[in-house]
Amino acid sequence: MESPEQPQIYLISPTDFELSWFPDALARVLDGYPIACLRLDLATRDEDRIARAADACREVAHARDVALVIADHVILADRLGLDGVHLGDGARPVREARKTLGAEAIVGSYCGTSRHDGMTAGEAGADYVSFGPVGLSALGDGHVAGRQIFEWWSEMIELPVVAEGALDTDLVAELAPYTDFFGVGEEIWRADDPLEALKTLLAPAR
Repeated sequence: MESPEQPQIYLISPTDFELSWFPDALARVLDGYPIACLRLDLATRDEDRIARAADACREVAHARDVALVIADHVILADRLGLDGVHLGDGARPVREARKTLGAEAIVGSYCGTSRHDGMTAGEAGADYVSFGPVGLSALGDGHVAGRQIFEWWSEMIELPVVAEGALDTDLVAELAPYTDFFGVGEEIWRADDPLEALKTLLAPAR
């Protein structure tokens, strides 16, 4: 992924969804708002369920020229014909994933709040790094990737960066000058109308 002049949207799937509704909801979001990339980020370890979800999401995403990456499962990314992988374990697995998937695949790395891990991931061949959560969440350990890390990154590092985790409109406004992508997922999928929720969330950055 190349750095845009203003933040683009890196859409993240729910951690669990039914194929009876999600592909249609996904299609509506992709048709209604420019999306740079989609990440399939399921909590399940059921390989068959992941494969069926990936097939459905790939059909929707590729029909709209949106790249689809999968969280952590390097072998499945290759086997299922996806565009790459998002690694949730910092910089360590990046080099091996690049070796497995090849030069054309997207390889991204979630680095929490660590600038060092971000730089190491870039040196290992990552196409982007993501920092987060950017907002307070009871699901985390209390650490937050604040504006300072994105401001520093935007000044010092050319590698594209994603801001994700517990986003709200105030954080979108604060981080828009310093991030290349907003990683948006649960913030919108909990809503009755995910597309309208996305537009509302991102309004301060437009």
